[in-house]
Amino acid sequence: MKEIQPVPIVDATVSVPGSKSLTQRALIAAALAEGESKLLGPLVSEDTEYSSKALMQMGVGIRKEQDAWIIKGNGGAIQATSVPIFLGNNGTATRFLTSVAALGNSVFTIDGDERMHERPIGPLLTALRGWGVDIHSLRDTDCPPLLINSHGILGGNTTLPEGKSSQYLSSLLLVAPYALHPADLQVDGEVFSKPYVTMTMAVMADFGVRVQCAKDYRSFSIPQGRYQGRDYQVEGDASNASYFWAAAAVTGGRVTVRNVPVLSLQGDIGLVPLLARMGCEVTQAGSGITVERRDRLEGISVDMADMPDVVPTLAVVAAFAHGRTVIKNIAHLRIKECDRLHAVVTELSKMGAQVEELSDSMIIHGDGGENLRGAQIETYKDHRMAMSFAVAGLRVPGVVISGEGCVAKSFPDFWERFALLS
Repeated sequence: MKEIQPVPIVDATVSVPGSKSLTQRALIAAALAEGESKLLGPLVSEDTEYSSKALMQMGVGIRKEQDAWIIKGNGGAIQATSVPIFLGNNGTATRFLTSVAALGNSVFTIDGDERMHERPIGPLLTALRGWGVDIHSLRDTDCPPLLINSHGILGGNTTLPEGKSSQYLSSLLLVAPYALHPADLQVDGEVFSKPYVTMTMAVMADFGVRVQCAKDYRSFSIPQGRYQGRDYQVEGDASNASYFWAAAAVTGGRVTVRNVPVLSLQGDIGLVPLLARMGCEVTQAGSGITVERRDRLEGISVDMADMPDVVPTLAVVAAFAHGRTVIKNIAHLRIKECDRLHAVVTELSKMGAQVEELSDSMIIHGDGGENLRGAQIETYKDHRMAMSFAVAGLRVPGVVISGEGCVAKSFPDFWERFALLS
C-alpha cells in the first residue's frame, strides 16, 4: 500500500516516459519493416515487454539499449512458434499481435491473463475472417485465448462490425499493407477514439505506407507495400503526463511536463484544453506544456469518447471543482483493464464525492473538494486507477493506494517521479 502525502502547493518540472501507444505502434511497423529501425525513447514497461517478447517469438530481432531499441525488421515474414504468445492484460498488444500472427503460415495461440479472457475481441475476428483468416476463440466467448491457423491475409474487402475499440481498427490497418491483394476496410457504426486511429496512420506514413481514409473514419483503402526501417523518436506519454497536469489543477499549483509537445500525435493531449476550461492557464514551455491553476475550478460537460484513458484523471479533478461535471460517451471504459467507469465512480464515492454512474457516462457533483475524505483506494489491478487517485491524495489526507505496483504496466517509476511534486 502507498499512502499519499498532501502538499500545500505543487511547483515542478518533470519528464514522463515515452508514449505507450506510439511505442507499440512503431514497434509493430519496425518489426514488419524491411531493414533496421531504431526507436528512440521508447516506453520500457510491463506492456511493452510483452509486446517485444512476442515479436521476438515471431522471429523479429530486437536489441535493447539505454534509451533506444534496435529492431531488425522481418519484412512481414512471421516465424512459427509452438509456444503460446502470452500477453498478460495488454489489450493493445493482444489486438495488434492477433493480426500480425495472421500474416504467418502456421498455427498460433494468443493468450493472456484472466482479465484478458473477459475482454472482447470478436469484431476484430470477424473482420480478419473477411480477409480470409482462419481464427476463433478457444472458449467460444469472442475473447482470448485465440487460435489462428494462419496462411496470410488475402486483402480485398472486409467490414469491422463496430468501432467502439479503436484498437481493432488500428490492428487491421497496421497489417493491411502485407495482404496478398490491396485491402479495403469498412467500419459499421461510430468510430470511438479517433485520435488513436489518426496516430496509427501517422506511424504507418512515417514508416512509408499511406492510408486513404474517409472523413468519418468509416472507410479505408490500404495499398500493398512494405514498411521501411528508420529512426523514430517516441514522444513523451500524454496519458501519463495527465496526472502531473492534474496535480497543478487540484493543488492550485504549476507543473511543466517538458517532453510532451503541443502538437502531439496523441489524442490525450486534449485533456489540457479541458483543464483550461475548468480554470487553469496553459502555456507552451519549450518542447513541453505548463499547466497552472489561476481561478477556482469549475465543472464542465464533455464528450470523452476520443480520450478514454484520461477519464479517470478528469473525474478526479472534477471532484475538486465547483458544480456539475458530466463525462459522456464512455461506455467503452467498461472493457478496459477493469470496468473503469464503475471503478472510478465507486472509489470517488468512497472518498465522499457525489457521483452518479449511468450506462455510458458519469456525473460528478463537485463542491471544491471540501467534503472529500481519505480512503483506501482499490486499484482493480488498473494502472490508471492508481495514478489518477494518487492526485487526489495531494489535497486530501489519508488517501492510501492499494496494489500500487500495477503502475508497472505503463509507468514503472511513477512513484519516484510523483514524489518530485512534494
